Amino acid sequence: MPAILILGALTIVPTIFLYGLSLTDYELGYSTFNFVGLDNFIRLFSGKDTEFWHSIYISFGFTLITTIIELLLGFWLAVLLDREFKLKFLVFACMIVPIAMTPSITGQVWKLMMNAEYGVLNYFLQLVGGKVTWLSSENAFLSTVLIDIWQNTPFVALILYAGMRSLPSDPYEAAAIDGANKTQIFRTITLPLLWPMILLAVIFRAIDSLKIFDIPYSLTQGGPGSSTEFLSLHVYRLGFAGTGWIGRSAAVSVVLLMLTTVISMILIKLYRKGVVNKG
Repeated sequence: MPAILILGALTIVPTIFLYGLSLTDYELGYSTFNFVGLDNFIRLFSGKDTEFWHSIYISFGFTLITTIIELLLGFWLAVLLDREFKLKFLVFACMIVPIAMTPSITGQVWKLMMNAEYGVLNYFLQLVGGKVTWLSSENAFLSTVLIDIWQNTPFVALILYAGMRSLPSDPYEAAAIDGANKTQIFRTITLPLLWPMILLAVIFRAIDSLKIFDIPYSLTQGGPGSSTEFLSLHVYRLGFAGTGWIGRSAAVSVVLLMLTTVISMILIKLYRKGVVNKG
């Protein structure tokens, strides 16, 4: 019962309050508001909120790109780490650094590094005759992708590495006796046994990427223009960045919540299916 009460206070009550706000025209600074039903949602999906569909598009694009790249790079790193070599502890220590940094601090540090005039990245690029305006409207989205990959690839690698270290040795010994080569062992044994851990990494990264806020906010505040205005930043701009349209902002939050919930349920169902198949 104490756990249920805490869960209700921290999750259920705010969620119900959010749904209630999304059905009103409440604005910051006004003591009165009206019940408008589904008008806020109709405004979103009818195209009257011109930035909403753009935010949907770049949010899904960001989620897809970062999840795939982080999974591939993380898997490659996990395979490299799944052996004994000197200074292995130092490699793990270096991998922990991006994970330990808070996303807001990460965004601030990379913002300095990507400065077009005195950033360290352009300093080295200028040595070979190049220069990139990292935070321009053309490159801001890709710069955000790059930072997210840098910070979260080690997390994926550690999850997959832990999965590899926990795999049973019997199937590998049997495959070696049968004369299977490394490619066949990897395809028929390692991948099927590691499938639940792969899905677990995808669940974590897909959900976090879809609702990302810290890095793009500290890096570009959703700009230039709306090039990095993901759904979470669109919520912030509508509700708190000078407009105060809390009702409309809550409607976007509900959409984001529903998208996150649906994607989570699909991925968790696949994960449970993978666990059952493994068993």
